[in-house]
Amino acid sequence: MKYNLSEITHLIRNRRSVAPEQYSSRKVHREQLELILTNGTWAPNHGMTQPWRYKIFMDEGLVKLRDFLPQLYQELTPTEKFKESKFERLKARLDHVSAVVVICLERDKSGKIPELEEVEAVACSVQNMMLTTVAYGLACYWSTPGFIYSEQMKNFLGLGNDDKCLGLFYLGYPAGEWPTSHRKPLEYVTEWITE
Repeated sequence: MKYNLSEITHLIRNRRSVAPEQYSSRKVHREQLELILTNGTWAPNHGMTQPWRYKIFMDEGLVKLRDFLPQLYQELTPTEKFKESKFERLKARLDHVSAVVVICLERDKSGKIPELEEVEAVACSVQNMMLTTVAYGLACYWSTPGFIYSEQMKNFLGLGNDDKCLGLFYLGYPAGEWPTSHRKPLEYVTEWITE
């Protein structure tokens, strides 16, 4: 075997989404973040379009994001659906993180690759990032609130007309115990066609 399959399996099964509210004050180093992002760029993608783009908010950049996100939520949410608790959580969340990577998609200019396939490639990129994060012992959380798909968010990020924001990737050190989880047994999610 070329790699230690036991360690790889353990890494995959230990990957968790840990909410920013559960992060400690310990800071993630830029060098760690650079490896996390570099591994993200090694995701599979049709036609080698490499559609992933990362906007990294750290230090004072987090202040800019903290000012923008709650206001955008308030602006785009109808009064009857607006929740003050969500508004406050959007602000407070950024007090707990070392960095937020805004995950973006830059469309292939030729248009020969379907958008769905490029979205899938970006999702694979995020999975690579998550696994690298876990290998470091860091916590991460990929958040996709509805308002990030807005024109206002695209303008804030300086994205092109065909480009998209696909999520907020929060990073930090976990404050407590590593969470556990489970999955349905394989027989519940598979159908073997042999004839």
